[in-house]
Amino acid sequence: MVIKVFVATSSGSIAIRKKQQEVVGFLEANKIDFKELDIAGDEDNRKWMRENVPGEKKPQNGIPLPPQIFNEEQYCGDFDSFFSAKEENIIYSFLGLAPPPGSKVEKSSEETSSLPNGDVVGEEQSSEEGTEKTEESGENEAQKEDNGDAGDLAESQEKNTGEVTEDGAEGEAEEEEAEEAEKGEEAGEEEGEDS
Repeated sequence: MVIKVFVATSSGSIAIRKKQQEVVGFLEANKIDFKELDIAGDEDNRKWMRENVPGEKKPQNGIPLPPQIFNEEQYCGDFDSFFSAKEENIIYSFLGLAPPPGSKVEKSSEETSSLPNGDVVGEEQSSEEGTEKTEESGENEAQKEDNGDAGDLAESQEKNTGEVTEDGAEGEAEEEEAEEAEKGEEAGEEEGEDS
């Protein structure tokens, strides 16, 4: 099975080029075999891609934009679907591929073994993992918001540090004088040792 990624090599849109690069770069980095097909230079590729993207996946204007991803003739999705699958760590099932040997996605025979009551261990755990991931993503969102608030606080503090109050300026001046006095004393001690 070959993954087909339809791209436009001469796209004028920076957003489209970045999306194409992200898909191709991810596939290369994970050593997933794929074929890059240009829709800008090959009318047959463009026509095939447009005809094979399902109707519900086409934008309102009816013309799907690259990158579009297929496994042979089977439509996998567009960039948004790819990105979601990548974030959820289900990229192999998204692409219709078996996970590589030794990957975290692959279940060992112990995980999918039956319990004495007949239940399958792997199935129950996977639904619980999905719930945990959902809860974690909610926590991550809250952390992002907190970090955003912290960033605003840091910015306001930076602005405030530019405005030095009289007390602050006096305090700094006193510290500098104390440091200079210590240096002077040390220098005097060294001179005394030389004599």
